[in-house]
Amino acid sequence: MEKWLKLFLSALLVFSCNEKKIEQKSELNRELAELKFKEEHNFLQGSPQSMKLLEEAIELDSTYAEALREYSVANLKRGMPLEWKPKFDKAVYHDPKTWQGYRGYLYLWFYRDYKKAIADFDATDTLTPHLDYPQGHSVYFWRGIAYLGLKDYDNSIAYWDKHITKETEDTGEDWVELEAFLYRGIAYHESGNSEKALENFDKVIHYFKQSADAKYYKALVFMEQQKYEEALALVDEAILDFEQEFYNNRAYVETLRQIYRQDLEELRDAIVKGN
Repeated sequence: MEKWLKLFLSALLVFSCNEKKIEQKSELNRELAELKFKEEHNFLQGSPQSMKLLEEAIELDSTYAEALREYSVANLKRGMPLEWKPKFDKAVYHDPKTWQGYRGYLYLWFYRDYKKAIADFDATDTLTPHLDYPQGHSVYFWRGIAYLGLKDYDNSIAYWDKHITKETEDTGEDWVELEAFLYRGIAYHESGNSEKALENFDKVIHYFKQSADAKYYKALVFMEQQKYEEALALVDEAILDFEQEFYNNRAYVETLRQIYRQDLEELRDAIVKGN
C-alpha cells in the first residue's frame, strides 16, 4: 500500500510539473504574440508585412482575439469573406465582451444583414451590466440603424429615442450625433409622420448648418406638402452642401439611405415640374 501511495504521489507530482510547464509555455507564447502584434502596427493594415506578423502571432497563440480580429478585418475590407468570417468568429468566441458588438457592426455595414447585426448587438447588451459602445456608438444607435434597414420603424424610433435621451442626459443635446436625428427623421418620414420627421431634420440643421441629407429630406417633405418654393430653396442649398462634401457617408461602404448628386437633381426636377 505504501508503495502504491508513493507511486501515486510521484505521478501526481510529474503531472503537476507538466501542467505548470504548459502554463508557462502558454504565457510565454502570449507574450511573444503580443510583441508580434505590437510590431504589426508599424505597417499598413493588410500589407504583406502586417499579415505575416499577424499570422505568426496567431500561430503562437490561437486564442489571441485581438490578432484574430485584426487579421479578419483586413481580409473583409478586401472583399474576402471566406478569410474574414472564421477568424472573426474565433475572436468573438475567445473574447465576446469585446468583439461581439464589433461583429454586429460588420454585419450591419458590410453585409446589410440586419437580423444578424441585431442579434449580436442584443447579445453584447446582455454580456455586461453597463451600456456598450461598439465602434464608438451605443448599441441603441446601431440597433436604430439596423431596424431602419429592416423598415421596422417602431423599433428604430424606439432605439433612437433611447440613444438620444441617454446622450442628452450625459453630455447635452448639442453633443448627440447628427446621424441620430437624421435617421430618426427618416424613420418618421418613411412611416408617414411628416411633423416628427421635420422636427428631426430641423435639429440637424440647427446644430450643423450644412447638411445635404437633412435639407434633401426636408425638401422632400415640403414637396409632398406642395410647398414648392420652400422645397426648391432647400434642395438648392442641399446641392451646395453636397458639393462641399457635407453629406452622410462612410469609408469602404455605402451608408444607409446615402444620397447622391443624382438624387438631389432628380428631386429638384420633380419640384420644378410640380410647381
